Amino acid sequence: MTDKPTWLKPHGTPWRVTSETLVYDNPWITLTEYQAVAPTGRPALYGKVGFKNRAIGIVPLHADGTVTLVGQNRFPCDNYSWEIPEGGAPLDEDPLDGAKRELAEEAGLEAADWRLILTMELSNSITDEFCHGYLALDLTSTAKAPDETEDLAAVRVPFGEALDAAVSGHMPDSLTVALLLRVHHMAVKGELPADLARLVLA
Repeated sequence: MTDKPTWLKPHGTPWRVTSETLVYDNPWITLTEYQAVAPTGRPALYGKVGFKNRAIGIVPLHADGTVTLVGQNRFPCDNYSWEIPEGGAPLDEDPLDGAKRELAEEAGLEAADWRLILTMELSNSITDEFCHGYLALDLTSTAKAPDETEDLAAVRVPFGEALDAAVSGHMPDSLTVALLLRVHHMAVKGELPADLARLVLA
């Protein structure tokens, strides 16, 4: 982890809430409406989606330079999405435990080497959803156990092929794009074992 640059500091006045109303609540999300005062001093109406889980994404990178991806039909965008294994971890759960569970459930894999490689706010203009992204190495097979609503396919492809598909827009899932780019960045910066970095960059 590099040191935080000095220019990364807050400016101006924070938002101020004058009232709030819970509009919707289910086991996964809340929707709250706020009467607020903006940093400019102007009154503002704001709606925020609150998440009861943190997002988890895992890049399962095999010793031969391939990566395992999963495919499924996604409800919100009504599309078929190829992506890295990912899911949610309750806010009171260690996110690494959630990542281990999701990797086993979705990809049928276990990893002996886990590395937290990225944290992200996924849509910070309207939600508080936060993501922990992991690199999983030294992989072995285990039993899959997908959620009862998940019909998952799996494919194992060269890392470079997966990255090309992500940055070309064929895999637009944000966790997939960001975490594959982060692994490539790690290879460039010498943060991966040399043999594995060569395969990632091939």
